[in-house]
Amino acid sequence: MPDIIKLLPDSVANQIAAGEVIQRPASVVKELIENSVDAGAGVISVIIKDSGKTLIQVIDDGSGMSETDARLSFERHATSKITSAQDLFAIRTKGFRGEALASIAAVAMVELKTRKKENEAGTMIIINGSRVEAQEPCTCPVGSSFSVKNLFFNVPARRKFLKSENTEMRHIITEFQKIAIAHPAIRFQLYHNNSEIYNLAVGNTRQRIIGIFGKPVNNDLITLDTQTNLINISGFIGKPENARRTYGEQFFFVNNRFMKHPYFHKAVTEAYQNILPPDAIPSYFIFMEIDPASIDINIHPTKTEIKFEDERSIWQILMASVRESLGRFNIVPSLDFDNEMLVDIPVRTPSSGIPEPPEIRINRQYDPFAAEGSGRPANEFIENFEKENTLNWDKLYAGLESDPREPVRQDSQRKFIQVKNKYIVCPVKSGLMVIDQKRAHERVLFEKFLENMGKNQSSSQTEMFPVTIEINPADIPVLMEIEKDLLIMGFRIIHSGSSRISVTGVPSDCSAQDPAELLEILLEDYKNSQGDPSAGVREKVAAAAACAAAIPYGKVLAKNEMEDLFDTLFACNAPNYSPRGKPVVSIITLEEIDKRFR
Repeated sequence: MPDIIKLLPDSVANQIAAGEVIQRPASVVKELIENSVDAGAGVISVIIKDSGKTLIQVIDDGSGMSETDARLSFERHATSKITSAQDLFAIRTKGFRGEALASIAAVAMVELKTRKKENEAGTMIIINGSRVEAQEPCTCPVGSSFSVKNLFFNVPARRKFLKSENTEMRHIITEFQKIAIAHPAIRFQLYHNNSEIYNLAVGNTRQRIIGIFGKPVNNDLITLDTQTNLINISGFIGKPENARRTYGEQFFFVNNRFMKHPYFHKAVTEAYQNILPPDAIPSYFIFMEIDPASIDINIHPTKTEIKFEDERSIWQILMASVRESLGRFNIVPSLDFDNEMLVDIPVRTPSSGIPEPPEIRINRQYDPFAAEGSGRPANEFIENFEKENTLNWDKLYAGLESDPREPVRQDSQRKFIQVKNKYIVCPVKSGLMVIDQKRAHERVLFEKFLENMGKNQSSSQTEMFPVTIEINPADIPVLMEIEKDLLIMGFRIIHSGSSRISVTGVPSDCSAQDPAELLEILLEDYKNSQGDPSAGVREKVAAAAACAAAIPYGKVLAKNEMEDLFDTLFACNAPNYSPRGKPVVSIITLEEIDKRFR
């Protein structure tokens, strides 16, 4: 029987590796820029055409490569960053796997021009689908220039599943931002289809953040600076009053490497507890410096997921650091904060031992039911509690026989109670109906927007004073992708700069909303819905607009507002579910209520 196990050809192995490392054009941009940073570049220029499908070119003035190094750089597991397994525990460079260039060359047409400072001539290499087609001397400046053309030309299935140009360009800008923020000492330039997106001068971290996200962010930044024997934390956090209801300006860096870390994100949000609404997300740009031996960055091909040796202690330090910074700026109550001294945050280590437990003293003569100083029992508290929580059950259950789809119009039989400014409760035949007010309004607006878009009709409320908004450049491609549908819905938008727009009108149903916040939420919700294959573009836009314009949790509704929402909800085609498929209505049956009193 013949042997069946064979070694894969290098070209096939490279394509398999490319499937992990190179997922879309943004992956190429990330890998090439990181190589330029590791090469010590002072200026890095990124040129994109057709959102990276036609061309991705990264030019730097770094150290460049010799003829031999240029050729070896495209071999798998060829790297200048590590020489032994021990080096994996002291990594400070961006790339080290030796897979990036080999993976890129396996799925694209690549041209490299590179020269070292001491060499008079450079080297040009042309590779198509892992096959070297040319290698010859050339004239070029010091540094390297990588041109990646026709990405996935030999993997048509991968190219077919790329998203729209606007979506792919948004991902490229996001990757560009992550690296540019971490390296303010490098000048970065980004061009798309001959238009300048970014031209970031050398500066400090604060200047770099302002250069990327616009001047208004400058007044929103609170300095973060904490040093311990385990980790150093620096950077900026955002003021609570400017927190948004969308993600977008949340960045963690460890040793100048961007990372995703939901656990540490929770530490930041915990520090803002009780000073932010539940649906608000603070912005932050947090840099961590730690011994490379205490982290593992080699757990994922994209190197954005990092494992820490002592996550729990870092969580505590991070939360305390954020709270201390908020306290310095009088945003949360603080005691004895000295502006010249940092808070000493102790870190427990395995060698520190277990501290002695504090002594607990109990006053056995204390009577919790006796009012202080009066000697009277505190039955008053119980009596007041009962009075405050007694409902008029006769009124609550009036109209039990009514059907929610055919409500009786007499006020005596239309009963609505708002609970926690989040739910609307009304009695029905089978028990109590509970309605999520925000989701209900989302459903109403969603069907209304879809109907108007189908008829190409819109009702727009003109802004008396047009609102100018600085939006994240990464969101500009998204906005352009859905702008026609927004126009049909009633939005009136004028582009007045590279990342600046003026809103002159909004849909009449959204006239009470802040246009800036409305668009931010709309764009973020639309981006998060990109992975839903069942919805068309118009459905996604309508759902995003409905989410942005719906009445928020926490808003007090008058009786007539609850009645109108109730009636319009049950006039919808699908009142039971929100546009995202979440439940809107729930019934608490009389049987369930009876069980609670058995």
